[in-house]
Amino acid sequence: MQKTALPLVACLLALAAAGANAQPLWKWRDASGQLHISDTAPPVGTPAKNIISGPPGGVAPAPSSLTPATAPAASAPAAAPAASSAPSALDKKKMAADQAKSEKEKADKAAVDAQNAAVRKDNCARAQASLSNLQSGQRIARVNDKGEREIMDDSTRASETKRAQDAVASSCGPLPATK
Repeated sequence: MQKTALPLVACLLALAAAGANAQPLWKWRDASGQLHISDTAPPVGTPAKNIISGPPGGVAPAPSSLTPATAPAASAPAAAPAASSAPSALDKKKMAADQAKSEKEKADKAAVDAQNAAVRKDNCARAQASLSNLQSGQRIARVNDKGEREIMDDSTRASETKRAQDAVASSCGPLPATK
């Protein structure tokens, strides 16, 4: 136990020391469009729209030639183009994912509707066949609870015919309104 604890503690200390020295990076494009990655802020005068990322809460230093009274006025126009620019890559990905989800829901609904229509068509065919059989006038035999075969009498035939007509009306009638 003691032999494995010492290397484990040493590894944990090494990882903690490495994490403490890690510095966030700045990413920006210069005037010629070249990408720069550095642990220092971009040079003074780099437009805010060209700064891709920086450390959390990090702000590019204000130009030293400006007085504190003019510094906010100079940074406001630089922030305006960034806010009014086209949707970011993350927004585009989210819109594409939402559109894909919407299309998938439509396809799923269409598949369920097609399956329901097939079941409805099958039920209609069965109900029509049953009604046709009952209206043919032939003797119809059924098996009762005891397993004995018995012939359907006129009153039972009439009730079964009514039930079959109702089944045909519900299965073969107009499709129910969809919401």
